[in-house]
Amino acid sequence: MLCPYCGFDESNVLESREAEEGKVTRRRRECLKCKKRFTTYERVGSIDLKVIKKSGKVEDYSREKLEKCIDKACWKMTGEEKSGLIDEIEMKLLNWPSVEIPSKEIGMMILEKLKNIDPMAYIRFATVYLDINEVNDFEKLISNFKNKK
Repeated sequence: MLCPYCGFDESNVLESREAEEGKVTRRRRECLKCKKRFTTYERVGSIDLKVIKKSGKVEDYSREKLEKCIDKACWKMTGEEKSGLIDEIEMKLLNWPSVEIPSKEIGMMILEKLKNIDPMAYIRFATVYLDINEVNDFEKLISNFKNKK
């Protein structure tokens, strides 16, 4: 870490603590050359995941796409609840055995979470995700949901 005052590249860490609800590590440092103190923040960089679409096309993972998808189904949830849900899904994605994840698996993760959080959001998401266009298929979805609860 370069000292912002003199540019020297060695410093001692005097103190470390969590910030921003554990998503960031704040470090207080002292430059070994000029002895001035400064603060640095350490956070996780971008998530380098790939999503394999139904068509076989591979795309970079996008939190924004996941947010839009969940916004449509979960319009009654607060922003904080949605953010928490997305954080949980991202944690599962980061622990996936591969950096390439089929979009189908992401959809199933969302369905699994929604099933326990908001039954109506589950139905709305499942209707779009599972491409339900017929009344009979919709009835089966609701029947399966009731039986699995």
